[in-house]
Amino acid sequence: MVGVVQTRSVLIDPTACADFPPACRIVAVSGLLRQLLVAAAEIPAEYDEDGRDGMVMRLLVAEIGAAPLIPLAVPFPHDPALAALCHAYLERPRATVGIDRWADALSMNRRTFTRLFRRETGMSFAEWRQQACIAVALPRLAAGDPITTIALDLGYDGPANFSTMFKRALGSPPSRYRPQLSE
Repeated sequence: MVGVVQTRSVLIDPTACADFPPACRIVAVSGLLRQLLVAAAEIPAEYDEDGRDGMVMRLLVAEIGAAPLIPLAVPFPHDPALAALCHAYLERPRATVGIDRWADALSMNRRTFTRLFRRETGMSFAEWRQQACIAVALPRLAAGDPITTIALDLGYDGPANFSTMFKRALGSPPSRYRPQLSE
């Protein structure tokens, strides 16, 4: 977590969410889901499943299942040479770095590299590069860094290009992730 946050934990019996994918995921929290989480945190572990508490919990599970995914994961490959490139990229991400440069660094042709990359990360190179840029940008946004500075540091031509990519990926502009200035 980055910045000032509040957390609540709700433990859900796996049988209540059998339709959920087995992997961890990050979902957008709507106003309704937020209030259901607040209410559920106050419900005792042993509650009347046929009463109000049961309805709140069933609605909570339904809302979590319907919540849109936020793609923040940056998966790392197992291949040591490819993992080293990925770690180096996160140290100094550039949105403009091309696939051919990475393929050359691993002495592979483009096609072999793209197959290896997808097999190792589950994503295309472009998707992974975008996720990596977002992962690097979020803590900087939370720290109050200017959007223009972040955009230029990541290799974008300007803040508009960065903001467009960011909003397309997360559904909100980068300004939403900056600390609110008190008046």
